Amino acid sequence: MTISEALTVDQVIDRMERLQATFPAGDGVGVFNHVYLRVTRLVAERLSDGYFADPAGMSELDAVFAARYLEAVEAAASGRRPAHCWRPLFELRGRADVHPLQFALAGMNAHIEHDLPLSVLDTCRLLGQEPEDVRADYHRINDVLAQVEAEVREELLPCPDELHAADRLLHVVGVWSIDRARDAAWASVLALWELRHSPLVEDAVAAALSRSVGMVSRALLTPVE
Repeated sequence: MTISEALTVDQVIDRMERLQATFPAGDGVGVFNHVYLRVTRLVAERLSDGYFADPAGMSELDAVFAARYLEAVEAAASGRRPAHCWRPLFELRGRADVHPLQFALAGMNAHIEHDLPLSVLDTCRLLGQEPEDVRADYHRINDVLAQVEAEVREELLPCPDELHAADRLLHVVGVWSIDRARDAAWASVLALWELRHSPLVEDAVAAALSRSVGMVSRALLTPVE
């Protein structure tokens, strides 16, 4: 049984809340977990208020999506290496010279540009749908992600008395945009969907995507202190 099959959205939230209590102060994975917990709580609220056209389908997508992050956490905890897209965050999670905003964006980069398109495809297969069937709700989920990303940037950017580090930080995090990430993720959905009848090619492209996303995450985690 996979994590997505075993957990509901509420159980995913409970799992991440329990994880949050285990992270030491300053842990980079803990920074991202806190951000992602906010996203998941917002999605849970929207599932019951008419925000999504297909709440049941989006509940499944949310669980499948979360499973990829939770599997990376489990891999690292058991001494295994997580997927390439996640490795920079887990390898550099304890660096004191990396700003919390960098950890947050590196996690979002891995989860949006790699995990989200693969999760959309998994959900489409599971529910017998095509990407076009979920396009509208996909963009609604992206709106939630964008809302939290904007809040996180505002909260974590250095205050005026830390401006000595602000220029270096802004230079590094300026390479990543959630709008570009969302567009790239949807393009990956469409490209991989076209390869669904060629599984070897699809797997090769997905593996290359994981590596390229990991390269961006590593750049986002360039020390700034």
